[in-house]
Amino acid sequence: MSEFTKRLLTGLVLAPLTVYAVYIGGPWLALYLALASGAMAWELYRMARAGGSHPLAFVGIPLAALVPLAAHAYTLGILPVPVSTITVAALAILALAMFLRPVEQKPLTAAAITVFGVFYTGAAITFGYAIRYYPYVADAAGGTALVIFPVWLTWSTDTGAYLIGRIVGGPKLAPSISPKKTVAGALGGIATAAFMAWTYGTYVLRPVAQLTMTPTGLALFAVAISVAAMLGDLVESYLKREAGVKDASGLLPGHGGVLDRLDSILFVLPTAYVLLPALLKPAPLVP
Repeated sequence: MSEFTKRLLTGLVLAPLTVYAVYIGGPWLALYLALASGAMAWELYRMARAGGSHPLAFVGIPLAALVPLAAHAYTLGILPVPVSTITVAALAILALAMFLRPVEQKPLTAAAITVFGVFYTGAAITFGYAIRYYPYVADAAGGTALVIFPVWLTWSTDTGAYLIGRIVGGPKLAPSISPKKTVAGALGGIATAAFMAWTYGTYVLRPVAQLTMTPTGLALFAVAISVAAMLGDLVESYLKREAGVKDASGLLPGHGGVLDRLDSILFVLPTAYVLLPALLKPAPLVP
């Protein structure tokens, strides 16, 4: 089976499964995100070990997986998590690293990577749950449409950057990190995202979610999401280059690892969550 066929089949399974998980929401969405964040944390710590670090994976992986579940519990009023609790947990990881990692294994670095992994994977992906239950959202279809919006722009950015980059070529965007990416491709990705934002806002966001943005708001949102998507991709490429690995793992046939597929999304979802309150408004009722 060719890599393209594997990639296509994996996408045909995961894409509808993801949309369905977002649509049904609640504990099932939290569990789906927990599985993704746990897998990404495992991949991140695996790369860190390949690069010579010694994170506390047995602590970081379950913590990363628990973050989406904690978010769901928080919405039910079961588990409020104050900043003090997070601080104590981080300090506990540092103390644990001191006892479990000898000096030559750099316990401070081990603790820092462990904590970073929880936020980079578990906390970042959990913003998808928060967007699904955005205050203006009236129903499951609207919540799904809102979550898919930044994901759609991420895909548009990737597609536009790839096509324009191949056609135009020119100066490299970050040659030491990702030699194939060009400045022209980045600008093409942003332009594609801007056009797709208008299309999605007009034909999906407004009729399905009863939400709207001004033309200026759509443009700003598209540019911010597009830039965040490219940064997320470059950051993961940098991490892999530092670790000396081609893929985060082989969990997804034809795609590499879960982190390879969601690297942009980890930057996109928090960015979208921060921008939505300033840009999004309920669509006016049409008599």
